[in-house]
Amino acid sequence: MATIKQFTSAGAAAADLTVDDAQLVMDKGAQALKDAVVAIRAGMRAGSASTKSKGEVAGSNRKPWKQKGTGNARAGFRQSPVWRGGGVAHGPHPRDFSKKVNRKVMRLAFARALSEKISAGEVAVVSEFKFEAPKTKLMAAFLKQIGVKRSALVVTGEVDENILRMTGNLPNAAAMSAAEVDVYTLMRFKTLVADKGGFDALMTRLGGKESKQ
Repeated sequence: MATIKQFTSAGAAAADLTVDDAQLVMDKGAQALKDAVVAIRAGMRAGSASTKSKGEVAGSNRKPWKQKGTGNARAGFRQSPVWRGGGVAHGPHPRDFSKKVNRKVMRLAFARALSEKISAGEVAVVSEFKFEAPKTKLMAAFLKQIGVKRSALVVTGEVDENILRMTGNLPNAAAMSAAEVDVYTLMRFKTLVADKGGFDALMTRLGGKESKQ
């Protein structure tokens, strides 16, 4: 049984949650996890770098000087890559870096990533996020109170604009709904902090049942 720490909305420790080891996917999915992260990161690349080849640089095809008799090396045209202002040899051009990953592979990768988080004790569940005001300092203080020392991914059952606003200016935190969480985001942040609704939604995506108390 995997044990998950649970906290009240005030940040006080509550009864731990338990997840059956049978619900976790730890015996497979390592390669799927790697493929998914690579594909997601590749999809983030703009692919907008562009250079002009010698055929695309403006200019005439007139020789800079005659072929023989000047003492200079032979030159055919000023668009040559060896000239300043000429084309670029084998330079980058706009391209699509995206990679295709099957839906089943992506689901397996998500299950493996979430299972690793739970197994490593890097998940904390809060009964509900309830603050006096949507202020960044309150969220920072709350995360510190429940023991988050590094980066944190705050997950809610539904989109919560106040939580998004409170984490927007924290350099090592991000917030999103359970439906928006992807494999790369799970791996990017050290600790997953979710309310009960968000955690149950993640467990549903994992393929298991709701957590037991």
